[in-house]
Amino acid sequence: MSTYFTPKTFRFLRALARHNEREWFQEHKADYEAHLREPFLRLIGDLQGPIAEISPHYIANPRKMGGSLFRIHRDVRFSNNKAPYKTWSGARCYHERARQVHCPSFYIHIEPGNNFIGGGLWHPETATQRRIRDFIVDNPDAWTRATQSHGFRERFNWGGDSLVRTPQGYPADHPLIEDLKRKDFVMSLHLDDADVVGPALLETIAASFKDVAPLVDYLCAALDLEF
Repeated sequence: MSTYFTPKTFRFLRALARHNEREWFQEHKADYEAHLREPFLRLIGDLQGPIAEISPHYIANPRKMGGSLFRIHRDVRFSNNKAPYKTWSGARCYHERARQVHCPSFYIHIEPGNNFIGGGLWHPETATQRRIRDFIVDNPDAWTRATQSHGFRERFNWGGDSLVRTPQGYPADHPLIEDLKRKDFVMSLHLDDADVVGPALLETIAASFKDVAPLVDYLCAALDLEF
């Protein structure tokens, strides 16, 4: 077992939330590198073996740029919030075809008081949503096995948005109507800050990715992606 993050990781992120300015970030960039970016990249590197065991088509890429770790910089071009930095850090283990099409992924999110790990497909386009809904209608039993086992539902929570009304073209009385209303198809497991700085983080993430893999596998099948 190995530790990656420390209380200094959360101390940096809380301070960044209070001082979300370029000048402050530049003054504390060494803290970002030492307490957040470098340990996250090391964690991603150590996930390469576990993710390959789950699927040979998924990648944990520890490159500093263009890999699994998301940039700390926010895209503020179309936002009223012009704060330049994210007050959280995230990484995804992505499908080998992710640069070609929108694919489901495995995800890690580090944020004081709001850490989680999980998998699925976030904000798919309307046409992709419809493909998944049609696949659920055609393959309801496999969907139920992938998402509704008792142990799975006890630990993981659905995330994202859902439609208020029944999507057009689907029966309102369908037994899986709440799933057909989903706009996002993601499930996640919450982690306490103590879990993130503890020695079992890698094992917890690897086990949780394995648990959520049936959902990712199902979504890949719906989108004609290898798993």
